Parts: sequence; C-alpha cells; structure tokens
Amino acid sequence: MNEEVDAIMGNPFVETLAFFSVAVLALVVFLAVFELVTKYKDWDEIKKGNVAVAMATGGKIFGICNIFRFAILNNDSLLFSLTWAAYGFVLLLVAYFIFEFLTPYFKIDEQIQQDNRAVGLISMILSVSLSYVIGASVT
Repeated sequence: MNEEVDAIMGNPFVETLAFFSVAVLALVVFLAVFELVTKYKDWDEIKKGNVAVAMATGGKIFGICNIFRFAILNNDSLLFSLTWAAYGFVLLLVAYFIFEFLTPYFKIDEQIQQDNRAVGLISMILSVSLSYVIGASVT
C-alpha cells in the first residue's frame, strides 16, 4: 500500500495538488479558529465594508499561507509539513494574544471592529512579519 502511495505522490502534479488541498483545508480550519477567538465575525464585517477587519484577516491569511510555504519547502512529507504548519499557526495565534495583551490602552478587537484602519494595518503587518520569523525556524 505504501509503495502505491509513494508512486502516486512521486508525480509532481499529484504532489502539488495534495499539498494545495491540505493547505486550503487547513487555512479554512485555522481561519475558523481565529474567528472563534475574535470578538467580531470576520466575514460579516468584511461584507459590511469594514476595511480594518479585511486588512487584519488578509494578514492572517497571508501569515498562515506563508507558514505553509516554509513548511512545504522544508519537509518531504505532507504529514510533516502539516505538523509544522499547525505548530506555526499556534505560534501565530499566541502572537495575536500577546499583541492584545501588550496594548492595554485599548482593545485590539474592538478597534478593528470599529474599522480603525491603523490598528487593522498594524495587525496585518504583525501577522505577515511574524509568519516570516516563524517560517524561518520551520525545519
């Protein structure tokens, strides 16, 4: 059985499709987790035209995908790539909570929900930047 799977995964088109499919599925799951920890509903706010939420969500999407990029580049198997990407996501989630904790003057979620674009931009840049730091440490 493993030989057949190895033969199928040896095809670069199949391998790309497998990594892509898993990454998209994991992206949906990870975004759902982020949706659970924020005080607003991302897609409802984006539908209303809330640019701050769109920027923060876009940063999360980029950050998650960038971590996957590093995980795929540095691992031979789909399982190890997914494991490292999940670990990277947890670190990105921890960074989100640290960002909220380190800003005691206002609540990040409330400001983003109120369409404070400056806070949305900082949130986006933080997600993108930290995804590079996390990704660089993925082995």
